[in-house]
Amino acid sequence: MSSRKGRRDAARVVREQLARERRRKRTLWTSVAAVSVLVVAGLIGWSVWSSQRAGQVTAPTGSNEAGTGIVSGTGPVTIDVYEDFLCPVCKQFEQATGPTLEELVSQGLARVVYHPVAYLNRYSTTEYSTRSSAAAGCAAEGGRYREYAKQLFDQQPPEGGAGLSDDQLTDLAVQAGLDRDGFASCQREGTFTRWTEHVTEEASRAGITGTPTVVVDGETVTDRTPNGIKAAVEAASR
Repeated sequence: MSSRKGRRDAARVVREQLARERRRKRTLWTSVAAVSVLVVAGLIGWSVWSSQRAGQVTAPTGSNEAGTGIVSGTGPVTIDVYEDFLCPVCKQFEQATGPTLEELVSQGLARVVYHPVAYLNRYSTTEYSTRSSAAAGCAAEGGRYREYAKQLFDQQPPEGGAGLSDDQLTDLAVQAGLDRDGFASCQREGTFTRWTEHVTEEASRAGITGTPTVVVDGETVTDRTPNGIKAAVEAASR
């Protein structure tokens, strides 16, 4: 009798152990399935967010097809100019070589694409590089990018400070021939802030590490003087 009871007890213990093991496995697989669903949902959500964020980029009138710069001219040679409105060397480049770029455009020899990047925000207490680039986008929307860019370089603030205020940026727009209210509204609403981020991100992806950088038909130009630019365009035309 005791022997049979012992066997029954042993069998019961085994059954209970097997039941517990089955429950543990079910719980484990349920958890794995739940985690997998969350991972898939997260990936889908990230994909949707990324596509929506990319779709939110509003490029100004006159931008190139990639939406990374403002185009001037239709010549056979493309000159890409990467500039930051807080960059002192960019100001020097604009003053020395800007007229040459405009001459090449007017002669039908080159197409210039200006990329106003925001690399120097860390040298401003108000992210002036981004603010001025976005403001330049508003100027481009009004068809006065080059006129406004010249004003920004002529009135370039020193590094390390707040830069020009929004009101001052608007005043420069008026001097460049833009409507005050329309420009101020564009600037206030941050219409081209995301565009500025896009321009900067794409420049970084393209290997642009500093400003000013000049690229003629895909080749970086080390001699950024007027003669150097003309020589690079002539070589690319052959």
